[in-house]
Amino acid sequence: MKRKDLLKMAALAAVLCTGFASCTSDDEANTTIVSGSQEALNQACADWKTARANWENTEAFLFGAANVYSIDPHTDTWPVAANDLANVLRDEKAMANLDNFIKTANSGILGYHGLEYVLFREGQPRQIGQITVLEYNYVCAVAKDLYNATATLEAAWDAQESNAERHQIALDYVATHNAINEEGNAEGALGAFQNFGKAFKNPGTGEWATALDATLEIVSGCQDIIGEVGDSKIGLPYTGKDKTYIESPYAYNSITDFYDNIVSCRNALFGQMGATTPNEKSLIYFCQHAGNATLATQANTVVTRLDAALVKIQAMKYPFALYYTDPSCKAAIDALGELDTALGALAETLKGYAGNSTVEAQCQVINENYVDHVVVATYRVLADNALKLYQSIVNIKK
Repeated sequence: MKRKDLLKMAALAAVLCTGFASCTSDDEANTTIVSGSQEALNQACADWKTARANWENTEAFLFGAANVYSIDPHTDTWPVAANDLANVLRDEKAMANLDNFIKTANSGILGYHGLEYVLFREGQPRQIGQITVLEYNYVCAVAKDLYNATATLEAAWDAQESNAERHQIALDYVATHNAINEEGNAEGALGAFQNFGKAFKNPGTGEWATALDATLEIVSGCQDIIGEVGDSKIGLPYTGKDKTYIESPYAYNSITDFYDNIVSCRNALFGQMGATTPNEKSLIYFCQHAGNATLATQANTVVTRLDAALVKIQAMKYPFALYYTDPSCKAAIDALGELDTALGALAETLKGYAGNSTVEAQCQVINENYVDHVVVATYRVLADNALKLYQSIVNIKK
């Protein structure tokens, strides 16, 4: 996720408010409680955590569709604009046509964190007796939109366009959603649908001129999220620069988010979703076995520092929302900085091989494997579990 700079008052409200009623004095809101079950709500919360982990596993490759179609800000803006969300639940016009409203609403009230705000409090599922009918209707619509966004990501990277249903969802999504500006507001139509998987596999047909350019994008994508986790997600609260800049504060999921972000880098560099060692078609394996001592040393350093960063994140004091100034946060920040430096050195060495036909051929292998076994594989699981989340949210109501 790229940095989200929402209005300060909205961010502060997101941290301080414990429920919609506390964020407004409007007495005419409909507070009818949904007729649902706690068991179903608990299941929806569990499915949110699964879908959330899947999303965080994509953050090493937010270039392409997630960026071009504004899917990253549309689904993952935080902190939640709690006052805005409370007002939406009192807007009869918006609530009467939620599916269309959500396509152009401010991103601070949507996606994973809009759902999180309604479903969780202090790391636990809310009590069913606190969920209103309006909240239920809203999260159903947001979850449906979230599924459509994730299906679009899968379709936009699937070079074979193998899922006709999700391909059609993608066409509809791109045609009906808008681009999102820095304030989180809809701004102009999205461009036409394009297949980023085909472009990544076929240099010169899209934004990647050569196979090496595309391979370097793999490294750059990892560096982007490593920098964001260290400098912003952990760093801004830890240093006191922005104490409200805490991801997933209601579910107490921050540390898991950070960890899964770095797992996304491991998957990207190791060439396989869920990989714990580099596969033979991965970038790291190539660098380790290319017969170049510098590349091999740099690749091995990346692996060592990647493992160290994961260990330091896992050792952070839980929950981050309460302990964001703990010394364990600084240890994680430092480990992430060392990982970023190691990847930067590797990228600089690889850039020296521009125009080398042997390296270009190997990068082609790396890129094709990356699209199929990292990007599309992750997006497919993401979309599957986003659909499951949507269904479990619908099932909250008896």
